[in-house]
Amino acid sequence: MKIIACIKQVPDSEAKIKAENGQISWGDAPLVINPFDEYAVEGALQQKEATNGTVTALCIGPETAKEALKHALAMGADAAILVSDPALNDLDTLGAAKILAAAIQKIGAEMVVFGRQTLDNGAGVTSAQTARLLGYPMLGLAGSIKVNEGSVTVERVLEEGKQIVNAKLPAVISVVQSIGEPRYPSFMGIRKASKAEIPVWSLGDLGISAPEQTIKRTALATPPARETAAEIITGETPEEIAEKLADKIIAEKVL
Repeated sequence: MKIIACIKQVPDSEAKIKAENGQISWGDAPLVINPFDEYAVEGALQQKEATNGTVTALCIGPETAKEALKHALAMGADAAILVSDPALNDLDTLGAAKILAAAIQKIGAEMVVFGRQTLDNGAGVTSAQTARLLGYPMLGLAGSIKVNEGSVTVERVLEEGKQIVNAKLPAVISVVQSIGEPRYPSFMGIRKASKAEIPVWSLGDLGISAPEQTIKRTALATPPARETAAEIITGETPEEIAEKLADKIIAEKVL
């Protein structure tokens, strides 16, 4: 079975995000594979092992995104493809879905696996939008996946409990952490990934033009600073402190 794991490169979770000239900036923070997408790669690798299949990691981004793809290769993915084009600098979720759908059709796959959301934008809708464009069934929030004779069954992890759903392949699946802890890249995997030649596809290679933005950010501002003050209540005994605190709470009409 041919499986595609869609990933994204994002700023490290420790990055301090701020607004600069109407744009989001994370300064010199390192860029890493989206943590939720590590679970997508793990889920794809589990199905590779269960079905004797192959996994291709797919990413949209600049040349630096090859490092995220190499992380997926080091985990065990068989191949990686980067879609990179200067016209793709300001993609919204639907635009990303259109590019991914075109690349998936070019590669060919029976299963496409996403993480539940990205760490930077966190919309969590690109997987569903991609499925719609491909005409594939969408199975979201999967905590387990099982393939059987041309169909796939997943256990969805919901706030209300769990739900078992089934669909025919090909299908798009988004996974949650219950799929299993992402495997640590092996030493041999890291060496192999470091030497890997990752193909870079442009919009011309996909035979499409840059999608128009459905959502445009017109302004971005840092929230105004809030002035706060703290008052330390003192006293000779805990009882005296408690009494002063009670009087203060009543005076301020907190209660």
